[in-house]
Order: sequence, then C-alpha cells, then structure tokens
Amino acid sequence: MKISKESFGRFEGKTVDQFTLQNDHGVTVKIATYGGTVTSIVTPDKEGQLCDISCGFDTLDGYMTDAYKANSPYFGCLVGRYAGRIKDGAFRIEGADYQLATNDGPNHLHGGIRGFDKQVWDIVRTWQLADAVAVVLSLDSPDGDESYPGTVKVKVEYQLTNDNELRINYQAETSQATPLSLTNHTYFNLNGFRDTVLDHVVQLDSDRYLIPDDTNVPVGGEAKVHETAADFTKPKRIGEAFAELPMGFEHYYCFDNPAGELRQVAIISEPNSGRTLKVLTTEPGGLFYTGRYTSDELRREEGTRFGPFRGFCVETSKYPNGPNIDGAPRSLLQPGEPYNETTVYRFDAPQSTPPPKHVL
Repeated sequence: MKISKESFGRFEGKTVDQFTLQNDHGVTVKIATYGGTVTSIVTPDKEGQLCDISCGFDTLDGYMTDAYKANSPYFGCLVGRYAGRIKDGAFRIEGADYQLATNDGPNHLHGGIRGFDKQVWDIVRTWQLADAVAVVLSLDSPDGDESYPGTVKVKVEYQLTNDNELRINYQAETSQATPLSLTNHTYFNLNGFRDTVLDHVVQLDSDRYLIPDDTNVPVGGEAKVHETAADFTKPKRIGEAFAELPMGFEHYYCFDNPAGELRQVAIISEPNSGRTLKVLTTEPGGLFYTGRYTSDELRREEGTRFGPFRGFCVETSKYPNGPNIDGAPRSLLQPGEPYNETTVYRFDAPQSTPPPKHVL
C-alpha cells in the first residue's frame, strides 16, 4: 500500500494538491483537493492489463476549460450541499422560506453556482496501514453559503483497501437545520473508454424509482420497475433499454434500507474486460445516470474521449428534491445530529474469461 502527494496547480490563490492511493493489486486512485475530485481510477482487467476507468483530467487546467465549464459534468467531484435537483430552488424549514440559485433551468442543482465541487478542500490527515491507505479532507460551509441555512462542517475520507475497495465516508454537523446530501460524482467505464457503456451489464437491488416532473425533478411519486425498461432487478445489458429509452438513464432508484446499514445495492460488469464494479451504501437510494449530456469535446489529455453514454454514474445520496418530498429519508440535518454515510466502490476482474456472476 502506498500514498503520495504532488502539486496539482493553484485555484483562487490556493495550492491544489493531488493524492495518489495505490494498493498491492494495481488499483490506483487519484484525488485532488479541488472539489475533493477523483481524477483517475486505474484497475486491471481479466488479463491483468491496467487502464483508467473514470472520467477526469491529469491537470487542474482540464477542469477550467470553457468546454468543461459549459458542459458542467461534475467529473469525480464531491457534490454538496445537496446532490441532485431542488424544485424551483426553494424549500421551507420550520416556517422559514429559502430561495437558492436556479442553475439548472428553473431548478437548483448540485449545491448551486459555487457548490462544494468548486472549492479547495483542506487536508485533515493521511494514514497508511498494511491493508489500507486514506486521505481525509474537510470543508467549512458558512451560514448563508449558496443561501443555505446554518454553518456546516464536512469531513470526507477516501480510503483504498487491499480488497480493491474505494470506501468514501461522509461526516458532517450543522449549527441550524439544513438540507444536506453529499455524493461523489465519478463516471465509470469498465472497458476503459474503448466503447460506450451500452454493453455493460447492470443489476440493481431496487424495485422502484422516483418519478420526475417535466423539469426532471422528483416531486413525490414512485414507479415500479417490474417489466419496464428501467427494471434491473435481474442482470441486464444497458443497451437493451435504449429501444424504449433512447436517452438512457437518469433515474433515482430507491433502496429498502430504512436503518441506513451498509449493504450491496448494485453490480455492474463489462464482459470484454472482465471488470466488475460492486456498489455498497448506507444511503436510501442512488441516481443511475448513463451520461447522455456529456460533451463530445471532453477528452483526457492523452486523448481518451468521453462524451454521451461513455460513462455511467451511481450517485448514492438522499432523495433529489428531498426537502420538498414528504417522508424523504434523512434529507434534513438537525443541530446535534451527526451526518455519517458511507459508499463503497469495489473493483474486481477475475483472471478468467467467463463473465462474473451477479449475486445481490
């Protein structure tokens, strides 16, 4: 196990560092303090060949181009204060009305104009053991930040283990009741961007998703997936759904996990590379997104092309628009109440040709 740090550039007069976490099996994860961003994930395929399976850039300049800012895909970043959309950027807490920036049409998206993804996070510490290495980052969000109430203090630990797990733990506290939903926005392509993600095989432990309105915001309704294109209760190739859903997926799937226990909710495999990604989380659900809006102009510095349907996300989080949905689990954080959520991405590539079995 190894961990190292290097300069990644400067932003608004602050030094941006990048940490490289590496285990004994060839898995390497890079994390920049700008936006707490996962910039690279390298894993072996079934033949032991290494390649990057995440969307991102090798320099800070890649995140500052006009093309990236115009497309705003949130590659690999920590999203906050609230992941997903909030209807009309408005909510009410304890009789008080709040109006946020509307940075996605009529709605508020991913924390606003200057969310957690566009700030330099502080380094709390790093640690290294025989079977894991980690970096812990923090960010203080003052009362009124992006018009949210309360001072929020956040810590996020990125841990890479020798079991090929990237474990992300989110902790926070607030001085005043506030919406809080943190996620990581990494896009994956298990074939290393040789092709789209349409041949990836997906299984989700969910029988329903939140129904969005005509502005793509859930407002409280749910739809059962049984015998629909959105049904991934059994392993299914993503591309099979495209005859009915040509724009792919941007569906928030609900997990039956009221106690917030860490458990497996998704398995995604890619037959040619043999790679498998397993997702475990304590969160009540997650957005499965197949990247329909990603710009064709975006490429890694050595030429790897991103673009529509060339990366998928499993954004584990609270319900989008949770502050406005009755019964949405844990969408508001109260003073004195700890915020503690974990999501695990486990990477696997059996040294054999048969595709991996899906067992949820």
